[in-house]
Amino acid sequence: MKFNNHNKVGLLCAGLLFASSLFVSCDSEKSENLGSENAVTELKVSLDMNLQTMESFGASDAWQCNFIGKNWPTDKKNKIADLLFSQGLDADGNPKGIGLSLWRFNLGAGSAEQGEASDITDEWRRTECFTTNGVTYDMTKQAGQVWFMKAARERGVDKLLAFANSAPVYLTQNGKAHASIKEFYNLKDGKMPDLADFWVTSLDKLKTEHGLTIDYVSPFNEPQYEWDGSGQEGSPATNTNIYSFVNILSPKLQAKNLEAKIVVGEAGAYEPLYKTVSGKESRSNQIDYFFAANSTKNIGGLSNVKKTISGHSYWQAWPLSTLISSRQEASSRIQSVGGVSLWSSEYCVLESPGTAELPGGAGAGRDLGMSLALWTARIISTDIAVGGVTSWQWWTAISRGDYKDGLIHVDDGASNGAGNADYCKNDGYIRDSKTLWALGNFSFFIKPGMVRVQIPSVDNTTELNNVMVTAYKDVANKKLVVVAVNISKSAKAYKLNLAGGTVTDNKLTPYITSETLSLKKGTAVDVSGFEIPARSIVTYVGTYK
Repeated sequence: MKFNNHNKVGLLCAGLLFASSLFVSCDSEKSENLGSENAVTELKVSLDMNLQTMESFGASDAWQCNFIGKNWPTDKKNKIADLLFSQGLDADGNPKGIGLSLWRFNLGAGSAEQGEASDITDEWRRTECFTTNGVTYDMTKQAGQVWFMKAARERGVDKLLAFANSAPVYLTQNGKAHASIKEFYNLKDGKMPDLADFWVTSLDKLKTEHGLTIDYVSPFNEPQYEWDGSGQEGSPATNTNIYSFVNILSPKLQAKNLEAKIVVGEAGAYEPLYKTVSGKESRSNQIDYFFAANSTKNIGGLSNVKKTISGHSYWQAWPLSTLISSRQEASSRIQSVGGVSLWSSEYCVLESPGTAELPGGAGAGRDLGMSLALWTARIISTDIAVGGVTSWQWWTAISRGDYKDGLIHVDDGASNGAGNADYCKNDGYIRDSKTLWALGNFSFFIKPGMVRVQIPSVDNTTELNNVMVTAYKDVANKKLVVVAVNISKSAKAYKLNLAGGTVTDNKLTPYITSETLSLKKGTAVDVSGFEIPARSIVTYVGTYK
């Protein structure tokens, strides 16, 4: 996650705001008028028109999970874990949690052991490391994060991903987990094999000592940024740095019989994936660099490199015209190389869209309500429908700050969040958000292996202030899932026309997130006529034959 680049994009956001506000206001007015007509719109879902195969929905343990997982009362930790990972239903048929299918583990670099000497001012953003020298390993470190990984596995989470913001400090050029050099990876000369050994040994010991098998490794995070501040661990990296390390790590994983797949990307925005960014030429055009058929640096032939590239949804979520164009560009580039999937692997609000869109107008100030939930659901829908992503991942699952960055927030009962180190370190109150449940409208129902199918009657690029709809099928179980995001202030009437099959009993069961409901099961609706409430996210579930 990138907190300290607000000023660099401020002028860009301001310059585009006028044009986007005209775009938004016109769409909003159109949406209001459509609602007043009470027209019934046909929703045609074509089961035989297959799009991407979905892989996962996830979130990250950075950084709150270490203290909370280590120090908090067990019953509260389990409540948090249930909210994030549970795939069960309560007695009334309501989901107990959002059923994430991927969990991101931040493999630490050792700034915590350095304390204030790490230069990272916030204790909660320092991380422990399993080793201080690459020889002896202490697997009691990162205990809180290990607890959450085990809780995820116990509740059926399908995949675990380990990502790192920095090499461990004993290997870095400056002895810190943040960078002091520009562009290149903060690593001592000739130490890439040692870094690969750190990864391989950490994964092996997580498996042998904790019973945790890591499915994916992502060694570089947002390599486009310089990471030379005191906010958190991080390092820039060139495409050449990444290519070199992947080719060293790959055979070492195989030699240790570790089946983890290497994933690359984690670009700070979509843009560096598909174009050359001025001033960051050596860290741009990553889709072509790593996967184009004519690239001399193509890593797709390595058996344990996953043919996936990931970008973060930051910065290009506003204005709405950029939300669409950036996803179209990324999708086009992915399709041009072929055989590669696109992930959106991080998001929380860093944009400043104004108070008409979000309380406070930007990321500061937590929002447990529907404004942020709808904002997020619109991005998820766009990433999936326009970008074609197969996995969508939120940034930090738990937040203790007064910021729009958590699915679950914790506080002391007296304030919305604080920066002092002791705030909620040992206990606190748990606040679920509408954003948690909005993500659950996707994550609880759209499981790995389900296929998104075409809805010819809906163009999601033009529905950003109206109703966005995506549909999915589970072929083995003949299950149909339709997710509708109604951004508008009026209810919308629809009838479903299912091409390639018929809905069993002509009924769909809705699960609704709104101002008053949090992923609550509703009364079954008839496909011939149903209403999507204003400002809501509704998942319709049925079977087909």
